[in-house]
Amino acid sequence: MTTPEHHYDSNPKAHPGLHVIAAVEAAKGALALSAASGLELLGPAPLQRWIEELIKRFHLDPEHGSLAWLAHSISPHSVHLAAAIVLAYGALHLFEAWGLWKAKAWASWLGCLGAALYLPFDIYALIHHPGWLATAVLIINVIVVWVLARDILKRRR
Repeated sequence: MTTPEHHYDSNPKAHPGLHVIAAVEAAKGALALSAASGLELLGPAPLQRWIEELIKRFHLDPEHGSLAWLAHSISPHSVHLAAAIVLAYGALHLFEAWGLWKAKAWASWLGCLGAALYLPFDIYALIHHPGWLATAVLIINVIVVWVLARDILKRRR
């Protein structure tokens, strides 16, 4: 005898939205892993040079401001830390993508909560920087939350 979740998991046509979201999450995870690898391969020297070039190109104060702070903050330790954080972010998205592709309930919960956390920031961005991009991001995140919340509710029935 199969459990309701097992039966639900075995019917891939029942949740094409989960597969679309899983594909996007997998792409985000792969990009993050690439970025983490790039940070480790490059190291701090090229990053510092690029920031210093930006400061010169835009005639910014090399001792004050966000870019100056960033240029002074880059070190081997900070690059390793950033790479580790980006690696963890990528691994989490790949794990979520696998779970969504396999229609796991925990993945729907993880994705729904994660996307819902972005909604206040999306609304803030739309209010303070109205435009098609802010609108599109908000609509996409609302759709993701709706699809995943609907999946969670279907499982409860």
